[in-house]
Amino acid sequence: MAQKPSIPKGTRDFSPAEVAKRNYIIQNIKKHFETFGFMPIETPSFENSDTLMGKYGEEGDRLIFKILNSGDFISKVDDVTYSSKNSASLTPKISEKALRYDLTVPFARYVVMHQNEIDFPFKRYQIQPVWRADRPQKGRFREFYQCDADVVGANSLLQEAEFVQLYDAVFTDLGLKGTTIKINNRKILSGIAEVIGAKHLLVDFTVALDKLDKIGEEKVKAEMMEKGISENAIAKAQPLFEMTGSASEQLEQLKTLLANSEVGMLGVTELEEIISTVGMIGLQSAQLQLDVTLARGLNYYTGAIFEVAAPEGVSMGSIGGGGRYDDLTGIFGLKDVSGVGISFGLDRIYLVLEELGLFPDSLDTSLDVLCLNFGKQEGLAALKLVSSLRKLGLRADLYPMDAKMQKQFKYADKRGVPYVVLLGEQELAEGNFVAKNMKTGDQKAYGLDAFAQFAEAVKSDF
Repeated sequence: MAQKPSIPKGTRDFSPAEVAKRNYIIQNIKKHFETFGFMPIETPSFENSDTLMGKYGEEGDRLIFKILNSGDFISKVDDVTYSSKNSASLTPKISEKALRYDLTVPFARYVVMHQNEIDFPFKRYQIQPVWRADRPQKGRFREFYQCDADVVGANSLLQEAEFVQLYDAVFTDLGLKGTTIKINNRKILSGIAEVIGAKHLLVDFTVALDKLDKIGEEKVKAEMMEKGISENAIAKAQPLFEMTGSASEQLEQLKTLLANSEVGMLGVTELEEIISTVGMIGLQSAQLQLDVTLARGLNYYTGAIFEVAAPEGVSMGSIGGGGRYDDLTGIFGLKDVSGVGISFGLDRIYLVLEELGLFPDSLDTSLDVLCLNFGKQEGLAALKLVSSLRKLGLRADLYPMDAKMQKQFKYADKRGVPYVVLLGEQELAEGNFVAKNMKTGDQKAYGLDAFAQFAEAVKSDF
């Protein structure tokens, strides 16, 4: 009995219509990446395990897909290690490679390996799939694309302002108006951890805080206590959960809270400069909002951090995020190379555009012209016509078989083809072809040598 086919949880097949919509988003993002001066690179889908492990924090490391060594991988494991059932000691012996978790750490590895070929500051973009062993849910998949842009070798805060502009440009172009670009600074969170006496528990503090919008304030505080942050320290951090008002008002409150923290005050100063710069430049349709509880759980962030929320009324997690990392390349031996980058969540952006009906209707049309097939001689003439139309930029095709006309018209209708060409025995004898507008039903005859005139008429309908 044949096995029923299936795909792994958290992965998807994409239909032609879905691929067209995804490509529409990718082409939009890519266009703006290049407009802003970013250059493309690509890295392998899998990396050496030691490149990835330890770079994302404990929770991130758990979500990395490991690849078993080829061949008899168990034979290289001694009996004591194997019988211990300790995954931490067993995994390195049976798995030396892993699927990439994101594009940022592989990018840092790329910069270090190619540092002598790169002109700094280096602005790169990368649009490739990543994999995470996460629990699948709406907007969260185990295989998904990231669309990243990063700058390394420049510590100017103008870069942060430029990334806010980039988010605004892309989402405005997609018709996704009313997005909120949330901003915070990891130095501020470091300062808060310092003033509440939990400096040594900064990672636990930020990982818990990063879950605020998912599990709520009380559960975040409970997790902090489980990680060893005292009740007294959490009470001192309470102003963080209650901060309201405009960005300037919140920054003033932070100056009071962080008065005794040098690193915290530096974070406030950096935010003031970024917000002021963006205010002078202006945004088209997005709004920049200070969110002092924004943490982003990845350990490598050191400065400004971003997350983008969909317009109000759309139930969706962040559709973009990123931040400043001052020494990510340092983990691979190249010290003091500052970087900052952002990512667009392709899959979530897709779901939001779908929910709001923002995809252009033209994406549903994969073919401009279909020539019907009336037989061998007529088919050869139609194929020659199709070739001429393709050279003029039209998406044209010939139905491959001389099936019943009803079947061929039904095929054209299902594919949403706007124009059908009839080139039968009579048309061939008269030296012309008939073009039928499938929307209006109108028909018009053209000479076989007037295909350019027909092509212009089709293009004028686009």
